[in-house]
Amino acid sequence: MQKIATYLDHDHRRCDDQYALAESEVILHHWDAATAQFSSFLTMFGLHLDKEERVLFPRLGHALGNGYGPTVVMRAEHRRMREMLNQMKTAIARHDCDAFFDQADMLRLLMRQHSLKEEGILYPQADFVLAQQADEVLASMENLEQNAWSVA
Repeated sequence: MQKIATYLDHDHRRCDDQYALAESEVILHHWDAATAQFSSFLTMFGLHLDKEERVLFPRLGHALGNGYGPTVVMRAEHRRMREMLNQMKTAIARHDCDAFFDQADMLRLLMRQHSLKEEGILYPQADFVLAQQADEVLASMENLEQNAWSVA
């Protein structure tokens, strides 16, 4: 049985790697490649957020009782990241390296703090609280991923 934390940590790394590719293309002002790489990152990252928001958070909320505070905070941070990413996408479309990195610097800080909370607290708690459901949780996440890529 794979742990939820391991699965989602791996997802974080894949997103980080894809983001680094996109950022490299922006640095080089390879705007077509930056657009393609950033688009791939947005798809991967959006899918990761969906796995948390549509699968993990509801199950944690149910297991721990309604109003589970940390998932409320995580959702708010997800919304903020999406806003920043939309601004970065616009900056790429305008070929505006400065605007991209203004947002990227803030995003990097938010994502680092966010990932520390998830990887250090939320995911281990999910492994503990949802231990009996882990296979089902992971299967639901994989199903989301397969459906997303079959549509794309």
